[in-house]
Amino acid sequence: MRYAKCQRSSMAYIGNCVRAGVNMNSGFDNELYIQKQTEQILKRVKLFGSKLYLEFGGKLFDDYHAARVLPGFDVNGKILLLESMKDITEIIICINAADIESNKVRDDLGITYDMDALRQIDNMRKMGLYISSIVISQYADQPSADMFKQKLELRGEKVYVHKPIKGYPTNIDLVVSDAGYGSNPYIETTKPLIVVTAPGPGSGKMATCLSQLYHEQKNNIDAGYAKFETFPIWNLPLKHPVNLAYEAATADLNDVNAIDPFHLDAYGETSVSYNRDIEAFPIVKAILSRIMDSDDVYMSPTDMGVNMAGYCIIDEDLVKEASKQEIVRRYFKTWCAYKEGRIGIYAVDKLEIIMKQLNLTPEYAPAVSPALEKSKLNKCPAMALILPDGKVITGRTTSVLAAPASLVLNCIKSLAGIPDDIHLIAPHVLEPMMMLKEKIMYDQNPLLNLEEVLNALSICAATDPSAEKGLLQLHDLRGCEAHSSHIISKSDEDTLKKLGINVTCSPEFSSNDLYSM
Repeated sequence: MRYAKCQRSSMAYIGNCVRAGVNMNSGFDNELYIQKQTEQILKRVKLFGSKLYLEFGGKLFDDYHAARVLPGFDVNGKILLLESMKDITEIIICINAADIESNKVRDDLGITYDMDALRQIDNMRKMGLYISSIVISQYADQPSADMFKQKLELRGEKVYVHKPIKGYPTNIDLVVSDAGYGSNPYIETTKPLIVVTAPGPGSGKMATCLSQLYHEQKNNIDAGYAKFETFPIWNLPLKHPVNLAYEAATADLNDVNAIDPFHLDAYGETSVSYNRDIEAFPIVKAILSRIMDSDDVYMSPTDMGVNMAGYCIIDEDLVKEASKQEIVRRYFKTWCAYKEGRIGIYAVDKLEIIMKQLNLTPEYAPAVSPALEKSKLNKCPAMALILPDGKVITGRTTSVLAAPASLVLNCIKSLAGIPDDIHLIAPHVLEPMMMLKEKIMYDQNPLLNLEEVLNALSICAATDPSAEKGLLQLHDLRGCEAHSSHIISKSDEDTLKKLGINVTCSPEFSSNDLYSM
């Protein structure tokens, strides 16, 4: 059986990325994508017989990276796809016990993997999706994993633990035996499509799928395996900006895109995969062949994937531009993470190589230069934002407001046509807030952050027409590009994300203090 042909047989959040006043509309047909992905998944289910274990790569919810590089991609498009197939679908959530123990955080949301797993379960159940169980992988009696398991079981959830297998994955004789996959508990499933997903990479999704295949074969149940992937896009060129943007997004994982040599050898066709899949393929193929008693289950890593995204790009130039902007964002994000001691210099080096491959500079992002100029002129942290019509708005740190708060107030004033000399928030409202922070709560940074200012603005909007008019403009900032001359606080970063603003920061600290909130 060669399953590549079922993929190769076919050729709402719209990113509003703006550069130099050019409006970035839809470059990706999301409806076509859902249609094609659904068709391919159903073909795989049919080909394998009774069941398909579908390893879900990337984010089920809130896939803002995909929406930024593929303008028109729905951030929740993948979960909506599953919702359309919920009658035949059940879901298994995987999480690595080591990630629970280390309190690993999902950077884009600022919450730990275990909390994100709970969030995903709640959100999927509200959509009517069936979550049958949770698997804690790489379990080695970690205390935090025990507590997580107990908490779930007390709420009536089915929780399974998979312990490390000695010699995994290279000792295939042991792995594919009752002492290997057979030692994992069998998860009884009832639907033809079993989606195996996780809060992030390294959570044991593939091992869970293969373990289940082993048990299904022992029970004489036909079942198969496939991967739902978005990036890299296999039928785009290796150095296409979309694929380079994926490399930029995974620089800390040291993922590298590469031509799939197995696919080229089997079919004479060039396709793109990434290093971990290519390196692991001989072992994965051997394990699958042993479990399914067939040598031609898959001929290449590309064969394993269900990825029709490349066929749904409707504006190549727009997508390339959006991807270049994303690479610059990742460049700044990686530099800041390095300066904060969260990643090594290798990730920065990789981003600089990617930037050079596309002849990009930091100033390619449209908000960078005006932010730095504003900071230099005023000798303080400053920010700039590009409005949907291309107009540049700036804001700086004042004696009362942090730069993000100043910037957003200036932006909504401009959008609402409110003169600069009109206060959206009266000084007599802000002064008690500063007094509370400084004199009562002993906050070392009494400047009002963006969330505090927006709360004050919403209160003022009840009696002040100008404040109300300004508040109503906030939704127009979604998708806009902003840059800060200095690293902003976690609180301000989170609030800007909630507003849908794509923010980057120069890797400079706003003060010499070693501790900041």
